[in-house]
Amino acid sequence: MAQDDDSPMLEMRGITKRFPGVLANDSIDLTVRSGEVHTLLGENGAGKSTLMKILFGLYQPDEGDIRLNGESVKIVSPSFAIEHGIGMIHQHFMLVPTLTVAENVALGTRSTRWPLTDPAVVSERVSEISERFGLAIDPSVEVWKLAVGERQRVEIIKALYREAKLLVLDEPTAVLTPQEVDEFFEILSGMRDSGHGLIFISHKLREVVAISDEITVLRNGRVTGHTTPGESDRHQLAELMVGREVSLAPDRPPVDVGEPRLVIKGLSATSDRGTLAIDNLNLEVRAGEVVGIAGVSGNGQRELAEVVAGLRPAKQGSVVQINGVDAVGAGARTTRQAGLAYVPEERMRDGAIGEFTVSENLVLIDHGSKQFSSRGLLRFAEIKRHCRQLVDQFKVKTPGLDTSTSTLSGGNIQKLILARELASGPTVLLAAQPTRGVDIGAAEYIHQQIIAQRNLGTAALVISEDLDELLAISDRIAVMFEGRIMGIVAAEIATREGLGLMMAGVAEGSPA
Repeated sequence: MAQDDDSPMLEMRGITKRFPGVLANDSIDLTVRSGEVHTLLGENGAGKSTLMKILFGLYQPDEGDIRLNGESVKIVSPSFAIEHGIGMIHQHFMLVPTLTVAENVALGTRSTRWPLTDPAVVSERVSEISERFGLAIDPSVEVWKLAVGERQRVEIIKALYREAKLLVLDEPTAVLTPQEVDEFFEILSGMRDSGHGLIFISHKLREVVAISDEITVLRNGRVTGHTTPGESDRHQLAELMVGREVSLAPDRPPVDVGEPRLVIKGLSATSDRGTLAIDNLNLEVRAGEVVGIAGVSGNGQRELAEVVAGLRPAKQGSVVQINGVDAVGAGARTTRQAGLAYVPEERMRDGAIGEFTVSENLVLIDHGSKQFSSRGLLRFAEIKRHCRQLVDQFKVKTPGLDTSTSTLSGGNIQKLILARELASGPTVLLAAQPTRGVDIGAAEYIHQQIIAQRNLGTAALVISEDLDELLAISDRIAVMFEGRIMGIVAAEIATREGLGLMMAGVAEGSPA
């Protein structure tokens, strides 16, 4: 995609895309210039992904025009987009772990010795790209040996190898430690300085302000604002996204911390693959405090949540006590009876049944209680009254109690699960990734509910990969790495740098 005269690298004008019953993109304009990081900001469902799929040739617009370097084009397929210098770095990496970096880069490209491969030429070119942009990747190493941040660099090399000048980066920092994010931003700055155009898609407002030159905000398929970091702070960006003022950190009044309600000693457990996922982990959560678990995905957080909730067996000798009740091997029913409420990571797999109605999901666990049944028959009037109260109290937006849960937004499904779990009056709350995939408004409300439980004396354990979230709602933050607790620090003195080092395996107080 050769750059000529002063034309923008990309112009999307009046882009409209309709799906049955949904106007996904409504006359959207987007301009990206050479040497610019242009952020596309918006909640889930705002239209970001649809717009980028149109740019990459996965969808065709119903209306509108796309211009590359001033020339009108119809992007009919991803291969057409790649041929015209457009690359896309996906949130989930498209790499073959058993192949080398060079082999991954070569996949799908035509060799200079076609039909034979030419690994030496590919490796040399990969080394050139790596050195030019500070990517520091050995082309001969197998991908499975690379850290997460290094794998992301391979994805960038793949795009640059295909001579992409305009790169779309879809939530690129989701799986990186703070240090890796800093290194990644240095790489992006180098690409910007070399004349590349970058479209940065993210919901992390701190990062958006740090890296962007221009920001376009979408809401409900329309552009609601165009600004720059110099003109708008995080709170103003959040307001543009949601349409109202948003509190990014809930008030946390001081409370008297009580006795330990969740006690974990020497916990070890295996993953679904049979490997050791939790390794001799020790942790206590006391009444009236929120303990956050930080860590890069895949370091035992999922297994920890499932063991505590009674859904995964632990190794012999492990101790998990909920209000003094031994929960290891006891099962989910026992943990719940001991006082645990559980908001799982996979809400539509473990938290709710999509085909069930709102009311059915709200009484899914307690439908056999005396409150909702008598002599084997459900008390439908009482169920309806109870569910209506919860829907109103937790602000679940639904057409009715008989609405299929799968038709609700992610944020409202999460509110529904939270309503059901908190209705039992728990003394221990376990919430895994409580705001993943929900909009800022729903996240704000969920945070408020977690703090409200803390203020009532509940012991809350919150597992999240979002450091901003943990810093906002936690009293203490524990960091997991390879199934162990690397360190625990009070939230008021925690730093992103210190937490990031522990997330990378450097113990608190150890030399970096």
